[in-house]
Amino acid sequence: MPLKPKPSDASRIRLALKFYKVTSIITGTFLLLLCLMMLFRYGFGVDIEFGGPFGLLYLNPREQITAINLSTIILIVHGWFYVFYVLADFNLWSPMRWSFLRLGIMFLGGIIPLLSFILERRIHREVVAQLDAFEKVPA
Repeated sequence: MPLKPKPSDASRIRLALKFYKVTSIITGTFLLLLCLMMLFRYGFGVDIEFGGPFGLLYLNPREQITAINLSTIILIVHGWFYVFYVLADFNLWSPMRWSFLRLGIMFLGGIIPLLSFILERRIHREVVAQLDAFEKVPA
């Protein structure tokens, strides 16, 4: 029988859910930008240059970039937000008392494009329903 979250953890779960929602949206957005950047880099041999002599955003071969390499910044930012996303996953998973398989699936949300948006929607709906059930039960 699967374990259920404790009603006494409701406030902790609400905070964890907000943190999870923010990190999943940011991580998913940067993952999509990362996929676009990889397409440019490995498909066309160019990186995204920011603020160079050719304009605000410009596709330029990596060796010829003279300004800020936006492609590298996208890689770094996604990597750091993935770390926060994993922390948010664990922070929500723990009080909800879900299985390890569920935690692994949540981790995949920051690696597989669009999955973080799908999981965020589904998990948010499920957690809110569980929290609403806590409020309906008389103490």
